[in-house]
Amino acid sequence: MKQVCLLILTALFFAQANAQIDPELLRKPQADTGSLKLNMDAVYDRPFAKVGKLPVALGGYMEANYQYLGEDGVTEGHQFQMRRLTLFVSSSISQRIKFLTEIEFEDGTKEINIEFASVDFEFAPLLNFRGGIVMNPIGAFNQNHDGPKWEFIDRPISATQMLPATFSNVGFGIFGKKYANKWVYAYEAYLTNGFNDRIIENSENKTFLPATKPDASRFEESFNGSMLFTGKVAVRNSRIGEIGLSYMSGAYNKFQEDGLVLDKKRLATIYAVDFNTTLPTKTFITGEWAWVNVDIPDTYTEQFGRKQQGGFVDIVQPILQRSMFGFGKATLNAALRLEYVDWNKGSFKSTGDKVGDQVYSIIPAISWRPTSQTVLRLNYRYNWQRDMLNNLPSRLAGLQFGLSTYF
Repeated sequence: MKQVCLLILTALFFAQANAQIDPELLRKPQADTGSLKLNMDAVYDRPFAKVGKLPVALGGYMEANYQYLGEDGVTEGHQFQMRRLTLFVSSSISQRIKFLTEIEFEDGTKEINIEFASVDFEFAPLLNFRGGIVMNPIGAFNQNHDGPKWEFIDRPISATQMLPATFSNVGFGIFGKKYANKWVYAYEAYLTNGFNDRIIENSENKTFLPATKPDASRFEESFNGSMLFTGKVAVRNSRIGEIGLSYMSGAYNKFQEDGLVLDKKRLATIYAVDFNTTLPTKTFITGEWAWVNVDIPDTYTEQFGRKQQGGFVDIVQPILQRSMFGFGKATLNAALRLEYVDWNKGSFKSTGDKVGDQVYSIIPAISWRPTSQTVLRLNYRYNWQRDMLNNLPSRLAGLQFGLSTYF
């Protein structure tokens, strides 16, 4: 009920803000009047192709790679992988009603997921309604995750193993943007189905939010009859860059059934901050950091972390921009990713010693873009990870080479 009231109050606030807008503007299609793009725009900021008189536009991207990785001297040898093939279909139902869906095929057809499928109603720049399968805007990567946009083959550890990357749910919400000179302000707020008890009942034997993602039943019912609230605010300046603050919270346990109280309502709550900017040297920097808090039952051992935190930062520097191999506007980039995740932040109650279970990662990379929509990338991944008892870390290292492109 609190989430419903919050969403209604947010809608009323922005409806009042738009009451001062010229009514004539509201009768016209609402297009962005500025060139500043935010992470929340990524869902529509993709190449689409319109074919003849078809009522829809089509697009997509693919990722394939080779890797040779070894962990503590043990390797699986040479591996070729078809990571994903993603299809986009969009349609303008009317001037101010849009539909978009994103369907992803992972590892060939090992997994097939509808990551996004929603209808947007444009009432005013600051007040738009979205319903269907929406992507929960926690952090930046969850929304802006398309492979061709990144210089790195693997998705960030914090986004895929601490947070559930490309996490989406059925629900409804509102969003909007406002431009003012060199600034753009935006918000999103959604109520959806949410988590389940796989967060702690999983094969990883630890607190693991991504374990809730494979449960396809969340697209037809709520596991515990409660709602997940996800909200984000973002601001961008043409010179400074973008910063976003996001919040997600909802119950993950089945706390009652048929009117019988089984347990107290246990929440999983996430806070995240993301930032990106481009320096005068054309150096692009992007990153995000998230904090996870989970109410774990006292009957569970300390290997189930009540607090987690982690994030990543990417630094990309163009080192050559000119015609190469017949491609008129090709770019050669040098890049570096730094990652850290602590899956169990805190100390043991019995000894006071710090709990381990952290991973660090350094990934230098070289990428070549014959066009802005296609990238060939060479990565060297080096990870070291400590177990819960802080024993000597296991080390993983190896080469990865791959390509990704929109089509």
